[in-house]
Amino acid sequence: MSSPYAYEDGPDLAALAALLADRTRAAFCLALLDGRAWTAAELARHAGVAPSTATGHLHRLVAGGLLTEERRGRHRYVRLAGADTAEMIESLASHAPYRPTPVRSLTDAHRRRALARARTCYDHLAGALGVAVTDAMTQRGYLDWHHGPALTAEGLRWLRETGVADDRPAGSRRPHVRTCLDWTERRDHLAGALGAALFRHGLDAGWLTVRTGSRIVRVTEAGAEALHTLLDLPDTLDTAVTSA
Repeated sequence: MSSPYAYEDGPDLAALAALLADRTRAAFCLALLDGRAWTAAELARHAGVAPSTATGHLHRLVAGGLLTEERRGRHRYVRLAGADTAEMIESLASHAPYRPTPVRSLTDAHRRRALARARTCYDHLAGALGVAVTDAMTQRGYLDWHHGPALTAEGLRWLRETGVADDRPAGSRRPHVRTCLDWTERRDHLAGALGAALFRHGLDAGWLTVRTGSRIVRVTEAGAEALHTLLDLPDTLDTAVTSA
């Protein structure tokens, strides 16, 4: 006897899950959390698969709506479909079982620690630093959690005084304030348009830098001082992040 639910209309969650059920496709999506556009060859090298194999997987991810593609001359690039997709991937990663891989060198160990301390999650800050910023904004009354996360009047005033450009593009459907479950900390960090604006301000002000070809974020000396002054972040966190 067939299931009474077999032909009901609704989201095809199984189809989405199938896209990420393959380790190569999952590795592609995790790599693209850096917010950059990658070529198929770059993703193939990253995942350790043949270029032809990578191309087949990318076709499926584009067709499934998780990735978008663009042409630049003779080259084809892919990127995550948007911020919502990136936040979904990061959230799923936080719920996934941890699969340890051997640490093969001191450089590899440093890289892993640096990623856990501070990294990009598409266009906002993640890792221990991202969670610490979210906690500090909450403790200072800039974020309210009674109805969801929301920016308070004090938070709006703080943004203006700090010089953060929190202007969303006209017609944008992206949530202003939302959180993303951090896959290393297993706690929320700030995402949405506000999270992106804060991260962009950190980069523009010279407080943060992103390591070339990586998701690793570094805090500059000016950034450590600003974070301590503006959000009273502990010196131990500043030191740990800047020394990565």
